[in-house]
Amino acid sequence: MRMCAPVGGLLTALAVVFGTAVAFAPIPRITWEHREVQLVQFHEPGIFNYSALLLSEDKDTLYVGAREAVFALNAHNISKKQHEAYWKVSEDKKAKCAEKGKSKQTECLNYIRVLQPLSASALYVCGTNAFQPACDHLNLTSFKFLGKNEDGKGRCPFDPAQSYTSVMVDGELYSGTSYNFLGSEPIISRNSSHSPLRTEYAIPWLNEPSFVFADVIGESPEGGDGGDDKVYFFFTEVSVEYEFVFKLMIPRVARVCKGDQGGLRTLQKKWTSFLKARLICSRPDSNLVFNVLRDVFVLRSPGLKEPMFYGVFTPQLNNVGLSAVCAYNLSTAEAVFSRGKYMQSATVEQSHTKWVRYNGAVPTPRPGACINREARAANFSSSLNLPDKTLQFVKDHPLMDDSVTPIDNRPRLIKSDVNYTQIVVDRTRALDGTAHDVMFVSTDRGALHKAISLENNVHIIEETQLFQDFEPVQTLLLSSKKGRRFVYAGSNSGVVQAPVAFCGKHGTCEDCVLARDPYCAWSPAAAACIALYQTDGPSRGLIQEMSGDASACPASSPLPFPPPGSSSLSCLVPLSSPRSPWPASGPGPDSRLQVTLLPPFLSDQAQHVHALGTFHLFCHATGPADVHFLWEKNGRELEVCVPAQTHALPDGRAHVLSWLRDALRESAEYRCSALATAGNKTSKVRVIVTRLEATQQERWTRELATWRAVVGEHDRMMHSWRKEWERCNQDT
Repeated sequence: MRMCAPVGGLLTALAVVFGTAVAFAPIPRITWEHREVQLVQFHEPGIFNYSALLLSEDKDTLYVGAREAVFALNAHNISKKQHEAYWKVSEDKKAKCAEKGKSKQTECLNYIRVLQPLSASALYVCGTNAFQPACDHLNLTSFKFLGKNEDGKGRCPFDPAQSYTSVMVDGELYSGTSYNFLGSEPIISRNSSHSPLRTEYAIPWLNEPSFVFADVIGESPEGGDGGDDKVYFFFTEVSVEYEFVFKLMIPRVARVCKGDQGGLRTLQKKWTSFLKARLICSRPDSNLVFNVLRDVFVLRSPGLKEPMFYGVFTPQLNNVGLSAVCAYNLSTAEAVFSRGKYMQSATVEQSHTKWVRYNGAVPTPRPGACINREARAANFSSSLNLPDKTLQFVKDHPLMDDSVTPIDNRPRLIKSDVNYTQIVVDRTRALDGTAHDVMFVSTDRGALHKAISLENNVHIIEETQLFQDFEPVQTLLLSSKKGRRFVYAGSNSGVVQAPVAFCGKHGTCEDCVLARDPYCAWSPAAAACIALYQTDGPSRGLIQEMSGDASACPASSPLPFPPPGSSSLSCLVPLSSPRSPWPASGPGPDSRLQVTLLPPFLSDQAQHVHALGTFHLFCHATGPADVHFLWEKNGRELEVCVPAQTHALPDGRAHVLSWLRDALRESAEYRCSALATAGNKTSKVRVIVTRLEATQQERWTRELATWRAVVGEHDRMMHSWRKEWERCNQDT
């Protein structure tokens, strides 16, 4: 390898550059490739579109709805199939579907879209059924369909490409989908034998919505007003408030009351409690607005005073790959619906505004409110008793003027160069008792990011490549049963099961602590990084520090950095290093002969880059005084300038740091080998070019973000080392 002298003032210049790094470009600390970690997979030959997942914690069973099939899998190991049931479309139905201009090979099949628990012994299943949606009951004992053949219109989409959502509440299906073949009549409905309800077919109620998620949240016993359980729907729709040349998309949350019976004359068999509000997810200091909602997860935990919901958002014109996660308190949404102002349609001359705040008198009982103790005291025991004035008002004013704002008025996470698709969140406690909301967010390239918020900064603990073919993750499910915590992901090709943490992959105490993973802690007794949720033993003696301070690690662990003043930066690695008069801290003389690569390894660094986008790779190791590096690209030794920095350690060993700056047109494999008389160690990474020429701004953004992540890691290591060295000096 040809070496050259480093550029003068490089470190000083970099220090200035780091301060300008883009704030919303956090880099995953570790990237696990598909083959590097233990993932359990399920795929049935000839079956595709595994888009519906339902977990039965009691039965330890994962139910999977796919194209023309439903499977029951062992929740501990999903590769073990327990049952299967097929629901195929007849050739006659396929032919009729094809006559309407649909594809006989793809669209005119039966895509399972609704998979909900009906009872302890049955599931409620609906499918697109060649553009004739149908529903049936699946007996869990025989695992056979009962042949109910119920009309699925309004419960399941006609088109497998149409959006949909559903939730089962007390045996009644609440769903958001399209009511007709063309997909032009959106509907939020309750399928009930005694009281079916639906939304008005009117633009102010629903305007080309894309349904995302639905869930029921029970009324808190501490609420005190004797209110009703509520069902929440989340979707993105075309704005009715404003009119532009293009369709402006708005993320919404809508709410209906479980006890709603419709109106007696006005709003017969229609929701009397339907209200909707805008969800805000933006970065105020940069005017960055995320207005397309992709997924929602409702977080319930014994430690939470109230449920929270997390949403994944992207900008409407997302040609740069930008995503955000915002978190909301349920009470914030409820305050908008119960006390907020309404909007009303208005004609405003020469203005884009089509709806304005309503400042007039509001009828009593309050329009859209659930029947509570106060309403019953006024002899309104049911929505059927509500006066026409209240019902007509809510019919004309379904939109709230107030918006639902996120916690801290900003996103929990903003990430560039990625399109997030799904999210699940787990609340877990670190060793110090602090609760952390761990966000698992999937991408449209088959990866899973695990992130937490630490001291007002977001930390992406790791990225895991779930699917080899980089296909979008269509659905995520979380199992948080005691002692067993998994994330299940469904895609077009199959289902993958991953543990919530890969603690055992951290080979040293420093690496375990620096991961800052609340699930993991270092056990000195076992000399291993262990998963806290898998151990029932006492936590005493375990090492975990969410700040990343590894100074508590045993002194025998390799120290990541030398003391200040004993390093040299040159283009040629010295053949020998001056020995220090200080005593060695290793366990014995043999430790000085070992060559050890230190994290972050190459595999933890750049994975996907833009064509011709500049990126950096780091390599550092400890070993005998003659330890040095050999860099290779696609198996050939590099003939470019590669700086190397050498430090003398107190025990006579040397610490060598080297970094490479490069740009690619095509994907390539890089190897970094630490060579010495005592042996060799190699780290490698496959850097994949993801798309064509990036803009200058994008290249700088990625480069600075990568450097910022690496420097942050080194700062923590230096802080840890200094503490260890000061303690050593005191002992001396």
